[in-house]
Amino acid sequence: MCTLEKRGNIFFLTLTGDDDHRLNPTLIASLRSALSEAKSQSTRGSVLITTGQGKFFSNGFDLKWAQAEATDGSPSGFIQRLRHMVELFRPVVADLLSLPMPTIAAVTGHAAAAGFLLAMSHDYFLMTSDRGVLYMSEIDIGMTFPDYFMALMRSKVASAAARRDVLLRATKVKAVAAVGMGIVDSAHDSGEKAVEAAVRLGGELSKRKWDGQVYAEIRKALYPEICGVLGLAHKEVVLSRL
Repeated sequence: MCTLEKRGNIFFLTLTGDDDHRLNPTLIASLRSALSEAKSQSTRGSVLITTGQGKFFSNGFDLKWAQAEATDGSPSGFIQRLRHMVELFRPVVADLLSLPMPTIAAVTGHAAAAGFLLAMSHDYFLMTSDRGVLYMSEIDIGMTFPDYFMALMRSKVASAAARRDVLLRATKVKAVAAVGMGIVDSAHDSGEKAVEAAVRLGGELSKRKWDGQVYAEIRKALYPEICGVLGLAHKEVVLSRL
């Protein structure tokens, strides 16, 4: 599950517990509820910081849930439930890309597959270097990527070589290397320092007091491919005071 806490202008979205925060329908629904609450309470200067407790930020989709729910034991039942999670998670990415405030992922542990994508859906990506890797496991386990996974990767990672290594070699990337590949903004000595850096950045962004609607529309215009795949239309906003 997850919790949402507001301290001043900063919302803290935390994946709770010491498990690996697998994205199943329950956790996905909890994330969407928290993002909806943050959106409804947002004001000028709001910022969202997302982090996770324990060893993992998120280990991706809950494949054990899909297997357990496929009670007839058929491969088709597993695939149907996996596709169900893929479609449930799509709006989470859309929610983050349209959220009316800056967003920061403070990744304090492993982020794999959909968990990696969850972190990449934020505006800023900070990571601890003392533990944890980024890992797109799909080619290793025999799965292709959903369209919005690929669109977000192309939108957020400029280096074709970096995309190749992450997607076609399933390279497990540590924080310092991820900074060099243009995936992560900064690496920090510990999870605590990564969160502290996220709070400092959040404070700096909050002071700008940007209008959330304007911010969200500029973000959508910045990433037209992924927003097109997600059906997020960009619209012009001009504040009346101008």
